[in-house]
Amino acid sequence: MGALLDTLTNKRLLVADGAWGTLLQAQGLGPGYCPELWNLDEPEKVRSVAAAYTEAGADLVLTNTFGGSTLALKRHGLADRTEELNAAGARLSLEGAGEKLVAASIGPTGEFLPPMGSVTEQEMTAAFETQIRAILHAGVRILCIETMTAVEEAVCAVRAARTVAKEISLPVEVMATMTFTGTPKGYRTFMGVDCQTAVEKLSEAGADVLGSNCGNGIEQMVPIAVEFRQLTDKPILIQPNAGLPEIENGVTVFRQSPEHMAKWIPPLVEAGISILGGCCGTTPEHIRAIRRQIDRLL
Repeated sequence: MGALLDTLTNKRLLVADGAWGTLLQAQGLGPGYCPELWNLDEPEKVRSVAAAYTEAGADLVLTNTFGGSTLALKRHGLADRTEELNAAGARLSLEGAGEKLVAASIGPTGEFLPPMGSVTEQEMTAAFETQIRAILHAGVRILCIETMTAVEEAVCAVRAARTVAKEISLPVEVMATMTFTGTPKGYRTFMGVDCQTAVEKLSEAGADVLGSNCGNGIEQMVPIAVEFRQLTDKPILIQPNAGLPEIENGVTVFRQSPEHMAKWIPPLVEAGISILGGCCGTTPEHIRAIRRQIDRLL
C-alpha cells in the first residue's frame, strides 16, 4: 500500500487542493502561454501555489503538469522538453507542499483516438508514458489523471502509469477522474461516457481512486458521488468548480463562494467520498473553508 491509500485508511476524508490555473493567471500567466513552461521560467510563482494550498489546509497537492503530455506540449512546440518540464513541475510541488502528499496532474492530450481522431492508442499511451516517467523519476509517486471525457484516453493514461511503474520498479498510486454533465439520461461526459462505464473501465485498467472533477459546481457533484459509491468500493475523489461558469465582459468567472461550497460538504460526506478538493475558480480560501467544515464534521 502506498502513501495515499495508507493515509486514507487512517483518515476518513482528505482535503485536496483547488484550481491551479486560477492562481497562476492571477500571477500573470497570459492566454495561450504554456503553463508548464512556467515550471522553468517562473518557478517561485509555481512553487507558491503548492505552498498556498498547503497553508490553507490541503492534505494533497497537485502539480503544474496538467498539459504536460508529449502530445499536449507539441502544440506549443515543446514536445522535446517533456521530461524537463514535468520533472520541474513535480519538484516544485514537492518543495512547496512540504510534508503533504503530492499527486502529479495529468490532463487530456487534446487529441482523439480513431474514429474521431488520427492518434493511435500506441502513440497516446507513449505520450503519457514519457510524461509519467519524468514525474516518477523526480520523486512523485501519486498520479492524478483528471478532466478526462473519453474513457479510452483515460485508460491509456492509467495503463501507461502501470507500465512505467513496472518498468522502473517504482510504486505508484493512480487516481482517475472524469468530467460529467447532466443529461436527460443521467450524467455523461462530453464523449457520452456514463459513470458505470467509467468505473468499470478505469478499475479494470488499474486505477486506485476514482471520481469526478470540473464541469460542475458542488451541488451537481452530489448525485455523481452517490452514483460512484453505488458502483465501487474504491476511494472516491471529487473536485468541483466554484459554481457553474458565467461569461462577464468576455471573461469566464466562477461566483460560488467558499461559504456556499462548504454548505454542500455534508451530503458529499454522507455519499461516502474519500477526497474533496476544488477545480476551476476555487482558491486557497475555498480550500480553507472546506478544511474547516470537514474538521467540524469529523
